[in-house]
Amino acid sequence: MLQKQSQIKWQHFERVPAWILPYQYRNWVLDSGSLTKRLIDCSHNNFAVRVIFQGWSVPRLDERKALAIAPRQKALVREVELLCHGKVWVKARSIIPASTLTGAERRLKVLGDRPLGAFLFKSRAMRRSALEVCSFISSEKQRIYGRRSIFLLHQKPLLVGELFMPHVFQSDAGTA
Repeated sequence: MLQKQSQIKWQHFERVPAWILPYQYRNWVLDSGSLTKRLIDCSHNNFAVRVIFQGWSVPRLDERKALAIAPRQKALVREVELLCHGKVWVKARSIIPASTLTGAERRLKVLGDRPLGAFLFKSRAMRRSALEVCSFISSEKQRIYGRRSIFLLHQKPLLVGELFMPHVFQSDAGTA
């Protein structure tokens, strides 16, 4: 277990201070491109998505605020692990309001083990907000860095948060 997700403090910075995110980790955490594509490239196609949970749930308070969702309103919550060579490199949590799941975006309900990033970055209608970052010590006493942002598909929002496991930064692919 990393940490209770509700205890993670997400912060937005114009310039992220080095004490929050050291320079050697920025090429991963602050990358504005498709994380899915980067992981596929770094793993030479030995990439997989493991769905941990997908279902209707009331998002956490910070997620509701970020998406301007009413207090008891449910959203589609998707938690996955992104694996390279069978090892978890990234843990991701996506919050998709019901109002987003219309039109072409209704396909988000049935992604299964397909990566959300492939869907998002394929869309010409996709826009992305500024990143928020986090840093914390896990229950395993490891420093974890993360990011999250709101994606807009045809002006319909969804929130995607990603936590990078420490070995991502130690691998040769960390400098790719």
